Amino acid sequence: MRPTRARLQPRDPAVSRDRIHFLFLNVGHFLDHLFMLIFATVAALKLRHDWNMSYAELIPYATPGFIAFGLFSLPAGWLADKWSREGMMAVFFLGIGAASVGTALASTPLEIAFWLFLVGAFGAIYHPVGIAMVIRDGAQNGMRLAVNGVWGNLGVGSAALVTGFLIDHVGWRSAFALPGLVSVALGLAYVAFLRSEPAHERTARKAAPGGGGAAVENLGNRSLFYVSAVIFFTTMVGSLIFQSTTFALPKIFEERLGSLGTSATTVGTYAFLVFALASMAQLVVGYLVDRHAVRTVFAGLAVLQIVFFLLMPGLIGVPALIVALAFMLAVFGQIPLNDFLIGRLSKSEFRARALAARFVVAFTAIGLAVPILSWIHANWGFDRLFHVMAIGAALILAAVVTLPRFAPRTHVQPAPAE
Repeated sequence: MRPTRARLQPRDPAVSRDRIHFLFLNVGHFLDHLFMLIFATVAALKLRHDWNMSYAELIPYATPGFIAFGLFSLPAGWLADKWSREGMMAVFFLGIGAASVGTALASTPLEIAFWLFLVGAFGAIYHPVGIAMVIRDGAQNGMRLAVNGVWGNLGVGSAALVTGFLIDHVGWRSAFALPGLVSVALGLAYVAFLRSEPAHERTARKAAPGGGGAAVENLGNRSLFYVSAVIFFTTMVGSLIFQSTTFALPKIFEERLGSLGTSATTVGTYAFLVFALASMAQLVVGYLVDRHAVRTVFAGLAVLQIVFFLLMPGLIGVPALIVALAFMLAVFGQIPLNDFLIGRLSKSEFRARALAARFVVAFTAIGLAVPILSWIHANWGFDRLFHVMAIGAALILAAVVTLPRFAPRTHVQPAPAE
């Protein structure tokens, strides 16, 4: 059968560049989450022995990094909108890589805290800037955000897997140094990629009119304010749940897998498998929110979280592994929903700042989650944590069932393939 004429046509260079750029954005999301969780595994599986400190004593030193992860989102989003989103992404790759290499050189808890603060400060760039670049006006952003979210969640899972492997075979310092060097190399490659863009394409891209915010036309001011309040509330509670579960999972598995988890590598492997499989839920959610009411999808995920968090207390071995996978599916599936709503509500030229405001709330909550987790674990253990998470999911359910049904009702044309 002869090839069709369309198949013989050369590929559009602009489409190829878009795909490469989208890949850079996805890899950036992967690295962002990986860097923020390396210390969780190092503290749980190595430093508590090397430095003769308990897990509860060590993990508060991660708090400055998570606070910076939230607070620096707002200036990062403002700089991206005012200066350059691409330039801020280059700063992200280079800065977070260099800070991670610095963490590998730390010899005291205070030095660890200082370098983790810098990791968090540079890591804060990605979400308001990278997500704003992922969202496109006129695109089916549910699936775009889902694909990008899968990469981020694979970064979450790889933190435990890669860190556990490097602890067992090289040493805990390499768990910070090697990914840091990779990020710096990617930053240099990204700068080269940007510089290779033809001048006429760069001019046309910058001159393109902004858009978005179509859903605002369907909401009055009071409804818009209410939807925004729901976004920020569910962001806060959802971030507490996400950080508590992802940060604690290596330690949960160390305590509850019994003979299934006999080394740092095996614990890290199980954590990676759970995170990797759970991240696939975002693809399903991305498909659903492009076609169905976002509040229905949101509420369904909240119900699943409640059920599986309440099933987890007391479980050990294989049942604990299965239920952990189930609640992580629901936790990860919820991640892109607020970004989807912001993409519908915000105009392109303000989108990085709108996302930055959301991530200030998200990562401030993430920063608070670490000391809360430490306190709960030290006093009651993880069973009480699962009860608290179930209450949080119930609060999310109560909020999202009141959302209007506007979000999925405007059908859009698919964007060009990435």
